Amino acid sequence: MDVFYNEMEKNKDRISFVKSYQEIEDNMKNGKMSALLTLEEGGVCMGNIRLLRDFYRLGVRMMTLTWNFPNELGFPAKVTEGNLKGTLFDGDEYGLTETGIAFVKEMERLGIIIDVSHLNDAGIRDVLEHTSKPFVASHSNAKKVCGHPRNLNDDLIQAIDERGGVIGINYSSSFLRDWEEGEEEVSRIEDMVKHVLYIRDLAGIDCIGLGSDFDGIDGELEIASPEDLPLLKKALREAGLKESEIEKIFYQNVLRLYKDIL
Repeated sequence: MDVFYNEMEKNKDRISFVKSYQEIEDNMKNGKMSALLTLEEGGVCMGNIRLLRDFYRLGVRMMTLTWNFPNELGFPAKVTEGNLKGTLFDGDEYGLTETGIAFVKEMERLGIIIDVSHLNDAGIRDVLEHTSKPFVASHSNAKKVCGHPRNLNDDLIQAIDERGGVIGINYSSSFLRDWEEGEEEVSRIEDMVKHVLYIRDLAGIDCIGLGSDFDGIDGELEIASPEDLPLLKKALREAGLKESEIEKIFYQNVLRLYKDIL
């Protein structure tokens, strides 16, 4: 967080740390970018709801409940390290813990956006049951297009849409398509478009955003930085999306959710 604050100070003429939607609007009027402080891994709170409130006071406005291993709040879709590496928490018994339920209620009260990327299906269903406001899956794709355990089943995509939430398309090659053994994995724009079209046809355009996960992916990337995003815009246009739909995906859907929560 100290790095974040220092970067904001060094670049304050171009970008500003925001904690409310009004501050985002003010920055847009002044031609400045906005930066939202987020946490990936609810385990940093160690199950202590007072720490959650402290993070809010420090400016955190979005948090994933889990990362790639179980914590005091719930269970990931798949464990990627440690002695449980490879474990899938795909049973209904692996929902949010009592502490996790208390956390999502408090996050909603405070105005911290709940992020269900990494969380397993049972945990997401508990979020749906115990909250009422929109939430996000900040870097997740459609499981019917790519069977990665962390991608979303159809019913959850539809539920997130019905709640007014947003699903951020993940650019990681392993989340975009099912690769054959030995096949070179490449993060392709054409595969991103497939997920966009699938989610649009299933649930509508209003639940789709850009997740990227730039700091969590490597390898050959057709979109390696925000500078490459015009390539995705061009591909979506060629796939038949209207300009108004592309604008929703690129920023309008996320801004709508920020306005609802922040």
